[in-house]
This record gives sequence, structure tokens and C-alpha cells, in this order.
Amino acid sequence: PHRKQVLVKYSGGNPINHFQGQIRFHRSDFSLEILNTSRQDGQLYEYSVSRGPEEEVQQIQLKVYEPVSHPSIQILSRELANGSCTITLNCTAEQGDDVSYSWGSQDSRASGPCSGNSSFLQLSYPLWNTSTACVCNATNPVSSRAVTFHPSECSHE
Repeated sequence: PHRKQVLVKYSGGNPINHFQGQIRFHRSDFSLEILNTSRQDGQLYEYSVSRGPEEEVQQIQLKVYEPVSHPSIQILSRELANGSCTITLNCTAEQGDDVSYSWGSQDSRASGPCSGNSSFLQLSYPLWNTSTACVCNATNPVSSRAVTFHPSECSHE
């Protein structure tokens, strides 16, 4: 046996909402709004319209994502050689689903040494030039957060 939970039944111009306070049916465009969305709401939904002996069915997979939290940057290693500093950075956001990371320059017109498409970045810069600021972007389908790394002297501060 196959059982389905009916959220809203619309018949004769009148909607019957079986989950009052949890969902809202908009009669103007036949959209359904889930109030206080949670991860459990991420599932397969079915929309069916019956006209006489025919029924049209459409399935919709809803995905619920946790927004990305403010990322942080960790310095994994530092190396001083030939007047330049090489550091390895790791950018991570503690919360968020399906998070992807990218690195870029604070000056969006220049790619420079800050470009990368993972949470890790290996950055080399001359000791006399600590003005390069790198931005880590943590994004997912519903949100985006950024944090900036400002290089300093190549010391173990």
C-alpha cells in the first residue's frame, strides 16, 4: 500500500489546509509556503490536478540548506626563504550544507596571488609587500559569507 499525506486540498474554489500554522497556501498563484522550514521538510512533494477522468501529477524535490556561518582562516604553515614568505591557509565555515570555497583578491579587478578554488590557499609574497589582502568566500546555494586575510611579516605571531 502507498500512503500520501495531503497538505492542501483545493476543490470548488475553496482550499482546505490540513496543516494550518505549518504551511500557507496562496490562492492567487497556487503556491505553497512552508513556515519555519526545517531539514525534515527537505523531501519529495507531489502536486496533482484532477480534471474529469484525468489527473496531472508533478513531483518537486525540495532541498533545505543550512546557511553558511562566518568562515575563519587558519595558518597551517609559514616559511621564510629568499626574501619572501610562503604561507598555507585553510578557510572553513563551521556551519552550512554543501559549502564551496574560493579565494580572491580584495581588489576584485586583480587575480594575483590570492586566486584559488578550494578551502586551502598557498600564498607567497615578498617581505616588503604585506599590502596584499586575500578574501575567502564560503558559499552554498542559499548564502555566502566572506573573511579577509591580511598578510603581515613572516613571523610566528
